[in-house]
Amino acid sequence: MNIYFICTGNTCRSPMAEAILRSKAGVGLNVRSAGVSGVDGMPISANAKTLIEASDMPYTPLSRAVTKEDLEWADLILTMTMSHKSVLLYSFPEVESKTFTLKEYVKPNGNQDVHDPYGGSLGTYRTTFDELEELIELLMKKLTEDGT
Repeated sequence: MNIYFICTGNTCRSPMAEAILRSKAGVGLNVRSAGVSGVDGMPISANAKTLIEASDMPYTPLSRAVTKEDLEWADLILTMTMSHKSVLLYSFPEVESKTFTLKEYVKPNGNQDVHDPYGGSLGTYRTTFDELEELIELLMKKLTEDGT
């Protein structure tokens, strides 16, 4: 299964989500991330990098923009917010059936957005990182239950 995480610039939330899932993924689960407003080759945020490295997780250090090829590659596209989902589906309506917010996919009730730590302190990033770890645990459970 191929999972594609999407956020704004691919420097905070989606790289952290990618690293967390990659660290937990078994054989047959592939993960990438990108940003709807991302620019190829920008370094991920220092605070995101610090948390990922402190957890000893493999990660992608440079940002990527969303590509049609990656959207076609993905079996499941998980955005960090409803706004990301809307922007993505406006440009690529053909991926609607496999596109959800991460929270919508694993925890359909309540707020559907993952908090944006951009510009915040290491503590702010830690809060988002912890939220993503919890959501990805739920994702792994859901994928296992669905037989994926």
